[in-house]
Order: sequence, then structure tokens, then C-alpha cells
Amino acid sequence: MSVVLIDYGSGNLRSAEKALLKAASSLKSPPTITVTADPDVVAKADRLVLPGVGAFAACMSLLKGSDGLVEAITEAAQTRGAPFLGVCVGMQLLADSGLEFGITPGLGWIPGQVRRLEPRDPAAKVPHMGWNTVRPASPLFAGLGFAPHMYFTHSFAFDPADPGDIAGTSDHGGPFVAAVARDNVMGVQFHPEKSQGAGQRLLANFLELSL
Repeated sequence: MSVVLIDYGSGNLRSAEKALLKAASSLKSPPTITVTADPDVVAKADRLVLPGVGAFAACMSLLKGSDGLVEAITEAAQTRGAPFLGVCVGMQLLADSGLEFGITPGLGWIPGQVRRLEPRDPAAKVPHMGWNTVRPASPLFAGLGFAPHMYFTHSFAFDPADPGDIAGTSDHGGPFVAAVARDNVMGVQFHPEKSQGAGQRLLANFLELSL
């Protein structure tokens, strides 16, 4: 099985690659992990991971600026149905649009908007940085119990149009969406590569997930 970590100039690729390799090594049949921006390789991948760090608009611009990459990930995930995992801003790009520095169109694979966190508790600072429990609602969290701890660093959160696309929630002065899933397309707001054992288990689940 081939797993592609998409290199489009955004995201902590080295940490993400190390985390994926470690998760893969725990499996009976370890997949091949490739970091690439080659559209031909991406389009044929069995599974894809899209990282992202920074602003929605900047990440979307980088993705669109990588020749043929949007078409390649669309071919893999939307046409062929390859399992796809977006991480942090990589998850946010799945939305219809992001409301950071104006309105920026996203991939539109999971309807909704990415909005600024607005905690009801004034003591809850933005950006939200640190460990938080997640209330899971997806096989992606299999074996992680009722409230696994994951590491977050973000100022914006995904607001899906359909509550059925919510795969996990968390709380930072009020609830926010921590994970989304629609068929083969999934995303997590937290960083599995920084979430120690729980993050490793989630990545292993993604690599083994049967859809």
C-alpha cells in the first residue's frame, strides 16, 4: 500500500513523516510512506495525508500554486475514493471557504466554513495551544477511549454545514469541531504527530481503516 504525505510547502513535513513511519511500523503489513508533490504519484496513491500550518488563504494559495496538485488529490480522493486525511489547516482546506483575511474558497469536499474561534470564556485565549480532550465520533478514534488527549495549535475551526460530518469535538471556552469525516475524506484539527501515543494510534487507525 502506498501512502503519500503531500508536500506543497506548508506543514511540518519532517515531524509528520516520522509520525507516519512510526505508525506504519506498528502494522503487520507496513505501507510505503512517500513525501511528494508529484501529481502522478499523488493521483495513484492508496492513501493521502494533507498537512497544513499557518493561514487558510496562504495554504490554499500554495496548494493551487503546485502545478496539477489539486487535480491529482481530487482524482485520488474524490474520483477513486482513496482514504484522505487532512491535518490542522489541511483539514480546514476541505471546507467550502475560510474566513481568515477575507473569504477564501476551499476544496469544498465537506460543506462548511472555517471561522475564528470565539470562546465564551474570556479566560480562554486565542490562539488555542496545548492539550485538550476530544470526544470522538468516528472509527478513526478506535481504541482511544472516551476522551483521548490531543495537541492543538489553532485560531480557527471548521463549522460543517451538516452536523453528520462531525467526527469529534473538543472545548476551549466553548465547544468546537476537532475532527470531520465524510465517507473516505477525514480531517483532524489537532496535530497527531505532536500527540504522542494517542496520535500514533490515530494515524495507525487511518492507515488500516477499511472503507
